[in-house]
Amino acid sequence: MTDRPRVHDPAVPSSLVLGPDLDHAPAGGAHTISHALPGDSGELLLEYGLEIKARSQWGYARRRFMRHRLALASVVVLVGIFGCGVFANYIAPYSYKEIPYVTIAGSSVIDVNQILAKPSTHHLFGTDSAGRDTFSRALYGIRTSARVGILVGVLSTLIGTIIGGLAGFYGGWIDNLLMRMTDLFLTLPLLAVLLTAAKFLDSSTPFKLAILLAALIWTGIARIVRGVFLSLREKEYVEAARAAGAGDLRIMLRHMVPNTLGPIIVAATLTIGAAIGLEATLSFLGFGIRPPTPALGALLDEGQEAGLDKWWLVTFPGLLIVLIILCINFIGDGLRDALDPTQRRVRA
Repeated sequence: MTDRPRVHDPAVPSSLVLGPDLDHAPAGGAHTISHALPGDSGELLLEYGLEIKARSQWGYARRRFMRHRLALASVVVLVGIFGCGVFANYIAPYSYKEIPYVTIAGSSVIDVNQILAKPSTHHLFGTDSAGRDTFSRALYGIRTSARVGILVGVLSTLIGTIIGGLAGFYGGWIDNLLMRMTDLFLTLPLLAVLLTAAKFLDSSTPFKLAILLAALIWTGIARIVRGVFLSLREKEYVEAARAAGAGDLRIMLRHMVPNTLGPIIVAATLTIGAAIGLEATLSFLGFGIRPPTPALGALLDEGQEAGLDKWWLVTFPGLLIVLIILCINFIGDGLRDALDPTQRRVRA
């Protein structure tokens, strides 16, 4: 202990504990500033030149996601790929159904020199067995895949959130009924059911195929939402809202769903990738998107029918499918790390 009095300096906030004063304090000593801090951050800025910036949970998650280099690069690549699909009308050098013709003796016949042509400056991805430009068809196929994937992501997230939220909030027999129905869907062999349903329900258009996929792959999101709701319904703020007279719908929409958005966003992102893979699988097997609508899976089917020596017909559409699904999975991984409050280190 020292007999020296505490220093009262009105120019320095009292929350600071200063180190030893080299001129006056003994070795190892410290002095504490007793002046009170202003209660308002605006007063801090005016009096001391200090500014406190509040950071929301979403702002913190955004900063963490921006540090995930692999996920950030995947966003750039995916936006570029989907952008090419959306603006395929302006980017594609040919129409997806354009067949080259030449005039011989006054009659128009198919230009056989353009059939199964290898990649060149005129046809970047080569041509198919009808002479159509594979690059143009792949661009339109990206548009189809993006449309199906995003629509399935929205529909399956909506279905899963409603079913999982009701089961987790009410519990009891409602929970048992909804979860047993969810377990029933989970026990079904997905690909076999999809092939059968696609055959009898006509999934030849992107919209019909998206509805079919969403009706079968919402189960994962429902189980995630149920688990989070079971935990949130016991929280103090939910009890306080109920005591204040808030109804069940207001409690779920105003207090519980916003706190479940993190897991929902991650699950919805991964669902989009799964939907694009399933759409390509069904189209490849001949049960999905049908001509004349282009689809990446259908391009793979046409390429394998032409023979393995026509490698460009399979390679380029296949690489696009792999690249799209990889980017979506990396984005989902980055979102999971950014939105998880227990995650202390960004993994990429």
